[in-house]
Amino acid sequence: MTSDSHSILVVDDDHDACRNLSDILTDLGYAVETAYDGPSALRLVQQKAFDVALLDYKMPGMDGLTLYREIKRVSPATVAMMLTAYVSGASSDDARHAGMWKVLPKPVDLALVLPLVDEAVNQPLVLVVDDDHDLCAGLWDLLRERGYRVNLAHTASAARDLFLRQKVDVVLLDLTLPDGSGKDVFNELRQTVPEARTLIITGHRDQLDSLIEKLLADGADAICYKPFNLDQLLATLKRLAQAGRESS
Repeated sequence: MTSDSHSILVVDDDHDACRNLSDILTDLGYAVETAYDGPSALRLVQQKAFDVALLDYKMPGMDGLTLYREIKRVSPATVAMMLTAYVSGASSDDARHAGMWKVLPKPVDLALVLPLVDEAVNQPLVLVVDDDHDLCAGLWDLLRERGYRVNLAHTASAARDLFLRQKVDVVLLDLTLPDGSGKDVFNELRQTVPEARTLIITGHRDQLDSLIEKLLADGADAICYKPFNLDQLLATLKRLAQAGRESS
């Protein structure tokens, strides 16, 4: 089911193709923005959060793959699909390796594209809050492969900003952050997005034992210790995402 709370970015240097796709998605209830080149698209991404980006590959100045790499840096949770007349070949392999969800043929087949857009916007949104950039990158790859949209925050202030920009389903929250405590972030999350589920992640099992007990008593849903047991982490995340959807 579509909703005007779901935002789509369409980027194509073919103005007519861009407007036609935008009109169809708008009629279906999506909030759609368009851009005809990479720099304009990036400015839009910096201003607001998009759930899905549909990117033409062949564009002057900045191709769709280069554009996606920049979008991913600014907005990791945006699910991207590349539209290209060259579905096979190195460019498609590079797109998938960069994290694009789908590479689709042009001319656009609406019977193929529209169900994928609907599927993408309904993927649960997970926010990982941790100052370990390598860990976050690894979790992004792991969770995207399993059908989650994934946003990343490396500081408490960045997490607070993301709470306000997009509706989060599950937060993976480290307790030690460079500009504040995970406890403060948890308390703000409970006030701002009370329906979001919280999975505490920490490597400090002994030092933070009393804090962990308090957070669980205050409403945190679960805890997973680093280094992760991936099966446990994924099973816990799946359970929390399902519970959040059922209660919303």
